[in-house]
Amino acid sequence: MPPAAPPQADAPKPSKRGSLLGNKQSVILIAVIAVAAIVGGLAGAELYARSRADSILVEVAECVVDDGATISFGVNPPFLWQHITGHYTNISVVTAGDRVQSANGMTADVTLEDIRLQENADSKGTIGSLNATLTWKSAGIKDTVADNLPGVGSLVTGVRTDPAAGTIILDAGDYSVTAKPVVADGNLDLQVLDVNGPLPKDTVQSALNDLTKKLNDNYPLGIHADSVEVTDTGVVGTFSSQNASIPKEDADPCFARL
Repeated sequence: MPPAAPPQADAPKPSKRGSLLGNKQSVILIAVIAVAAIVGGLAGAELYARSRADSILVEVAECVVDDGATISFGVNPPFLWQHITGHYTNISVVTAGDRVQSANGMTADVTLEDIRLQENADSKGTIGSLNATLTWKSAGIKDTVADNLPGVGSLVTGVRTDPAAGTIILDAGDYSVTAKPVVADGNLDLQVLDVNGPLPKDTVQSALNDLTKKLNDNYPLGIHADSVEVTDTGVVGTFSSQNASIPKEDADPCFARL
């Protein structure tokens, strides 16, 4: 008789500890994947919201100033939350510097805070505060005078500044006009101090009043001038507005996309 086969050893039973450890690792891995998916989804939504808001606000800003513009947003709280609630903490706008409406050679650097896009019967929302610095180059002042003051403006051949005196000098060949930028009742005006030439001082003042009135009347959102300074290269003014209403498209088509 052949010898009996040796008895087979029982297969080792899996360790309970190893099984529990494997299950725990699986749960952690699934949780990590889930969190990563959520974070990735939120990041994607954040980027999409920023891109969409950026394109809309660039369009609005470029329409208002009649120039190129770039936009940046505050990051606290996360922008997606700001976009969902329609409450933006702060937005910065910087224009390209070609013009601001009728003012050639002007750059606007604007900060808006506490923007609430909550539409009602009268407006599309409110802006808690707006602060702007407008920088107007001498060459831009010359071009603006030429474009907006037919006859008189075409005589201006150049614009110089005297920062110490706080004045600008408009040259017209051998003649000149010396004017002082001033803030009066929230408007930025040009006060004629001296005219060296054949035109009466009152005539020149009236012409410059027409120009500054056109510029002041076109500023949106209740913006008014706070201060002005003459520099080596032109004129710098600070402007602001508080608790401004955002107009509806029938009042200002530039805000139609908000």
